[in-house]
Amino acid sequence: MNTNPSVVADNHKYAHPIAFMFLIMPYGVVNGYITVTLAYVYSKAGISLDNISILSAASFLPAICSFLWAPFVDTTLSVKKWHILATIISGMGIIATGLLPVKVSSLPLLIPVILLASFAATFVNIATNSIMAYDTPEDKKGRAAGFLQAGNLGSSALGGGGALYLAGHLHSFWQSPAITGLICMLVCLMLFFVKEPIVTVKVESINRSFTNLLKDVWSMMKSRAGYLALFLCFLPIGTGAATSLWSAVGTDWHASLNTIALVVGLGSGVITALSCMVGGWICDIIDRKTAYIIFGLMQVICALAMAYTPHTENMYMIWVSVYAATTGLAYAGYTAFVLEAIGKGAAGTKVSMFTALSNAPIAIMIAFEGYAYKHWHGANGMLVTEAAAGIIAIVIFFWFQATVGVKKLSAEEAV
Repeated sequence: MNTNPSVVADNHKYAHPIAFMFLIMPYGVVNGYITVTLAYVYSKAGISLDNISILSAASFLPAICSFLWAPFVDTTLSVKKWHILATIISGMGIIATGLLPVKVSSLPLLIPVILLASFAATFVNIATNSIMAYDTPEDKKGRAAGFLQAGNLGSSALGGGGALYLAGHLHSFWQSPAITGLICMLVCLMLFFVKEPIVTVKVESINRSFTNLLKDVWSMMKSRAGYLALFLCFLPIGTGAATSLWSAVGTDWHASLNTIALVVGLGSGVITALSCMVGGWICDIIDRKTAYIIFGLMQVICALAMAYTPHTENMYMIWVSVYAATTGLAYAGYTAFVLEAIGKGAAGTKVSMFTALSNAPIAIMIAFEGYAYKHWHGANGMLVTEAAAGIIAIVIFFWFQATVGVKKLSAEEAV
């Protein structure tokens, strides 16, 4: 039985961060396939953007609630076994979406399939983060975070855009999710290049294991680093929410299917991967929370610039690419300060707490931006809404850090 508490100081050679880039890919592929490929294909079938935004937001629901089942990864089976099981179910879920006819009447069946695939993908995320927490040295956490998010966002863009390209060029739609799902499942091979945490405490019961786990989580939450990081995760900063709607609103910039597939897929995949690595490197040089705020502000500026420059296909290509870069930087910053805050112990559970908080504002922003598109001047209203939310969130965090955060630090110093 795998437990959360003490881990032996294993002198093995740490895994190369690139391993985490591959291990997280099923999580990104599921998200990208749903928010890019299915969003575009079903928008062509007559579903309105506000309904598509709700469909995309629904895919985030399991991630928001993942902290509820994360303890099972820390207390049962092994992290690697959970990863294998979750990857297979995620791939099968993608394949299953291709068995449904692309029409509005398929939604009642499509939504449960999406939820199942997204549910399984959360276990991929929990398991990968748990392995990374133990198999990464303290001074390399920024770079590990960069590679992790390069895999997450890169595979989301490549999985979504690549599957969309296949959907537009293969004879039947089902072939696209079939190929995407099978590729997704091959990621399990990367587990040969990482090690399972070596546990020294033998736990007599599940109840005892959960008790130890909760103590570890509570200890993290009481620290200033954990306290500030938890609050920061809940704010809509650097969410990259518009990414889930790019394929559906591409026609507002007169972008063709091939352009959307290229820019939202391959282009964004490469750009986000590179920017994640750059962001991770920056986070090992400066304060990680400060870096995250800076990256979030860059995304605000990008959204406003895209809203008020000409809506042409070339501008679409430019600004979606810039937005992808800011998203990569922000996600690397997010993962870096989370790794810094959680330490080890019940790593899978603690990461899931942060994931739940950080995915809540993403899901809310996706749905809210879909509403803004329909009711507040289309694409411009959507982008301005995101920018306004980001600015307000940054102001709130600075206020929180200068007041509540300072008091927390003073209390810790007094102890």
